[in-house]
Amino acid sequence: MGKPLINTKIIQITSGRGPAECCWVVAQILKRFLEAASNKGIEYKILHREKGIENRTLQSVSIQLKSENLSRFLSQWTGTIQWIGTSTFRPQNKRKNWFIGLYEIRKCEQFQILERDITYQATRSSGPGGQHVNKVSSAIRATHLPTKTQVLVMDSRSQHQNKKIARARLQEKVVELQLEALQSGIKDQWKNHLTLQRGNPVQVFKGSDFKKNRIVKHYKKQRCALKNELREQLNN
Repeated sequence: MGKPLINTKIIQITSGRGPAECCWVVAQILKRFLEAASNKGIEYKILHREKGIENRTLQSVSIQLKSENLSRFLSQWTGTIQWIGTSTFRPQNKRKNWFIGLYEIRKCEQFQILERDITYQATRSSGPGGQHVNKVSSAIRATHLPTKTQVLVMDSRSQHQNKKIARARLQEKVVELQLEALQSGIKDQWKNHLTLQRGNPVQVFKGSDFKKNRIVKHYKKQRCALKNELREQLNN
C-alpha cells in the first residue's frame, strides 16, 4: 500500500467588515479551531494575522493546514459562525447575535515558491560605514522571479547557510504579498456571503465562556413548501 496522501489547504477566519465584537469572536474561534485541529492530528501554521482595533481581537487570520482528510474536518467549520452573547465592548448594545466567516482560500499551491523560480547572487558582506566584513563573497541576494521579490542575507560567514536563510525569508515575503493581494477580494466575497448565510451557521457558540451551542435543524419550512407545491400540481 502507498503512503497516505497529505493535503495542504489554507483557510482564513475573518470578521469581514464587522465591528469590534466580531473581531473578538475571530480571536476566540481561532483558539477553538486550532484546538480542534490539534486533536485531529492536523499540522498548522499561522501565515498572517490582521489585528483588530481593540486589544486581543483579530480582524482576520490565515492558517495553513496539512493532514489527511482535511475536507471532512473543514466541512464542519467552513461557512458562517455565530456567537450569541452580550458585547464585551458595548454592554448596553441590544444586539446579541454576531457573525464571522471561515473560508478556504483556493489554489494554495500559489503560496509555495519553486526552487527553479529563484536566482541567487553572491556578494560581499558589508559592515558599518561600508567596510567589508570579510573578503569572501558570502552574502546572498535571492530573487523570486515571478514576483520580483528580493532578500539580502548576510547573517552567516557561510554562503551555503545564507542561501538557506535567504530561501526561507523569500518564502515568507512571497506568502505575505500573496495574502495581501487576496485580502480585498476575500472581504468582498465575505460581505456577499454573510448577507445570504446569516440564518444558516455551521457552528454556534454562546455566552462569555464561549460554550458550543448545539444546532438543531428544522425542516418545517421545507415540508410546507413541498406540500404547497404538491397541492398546486394536483390542482392543475
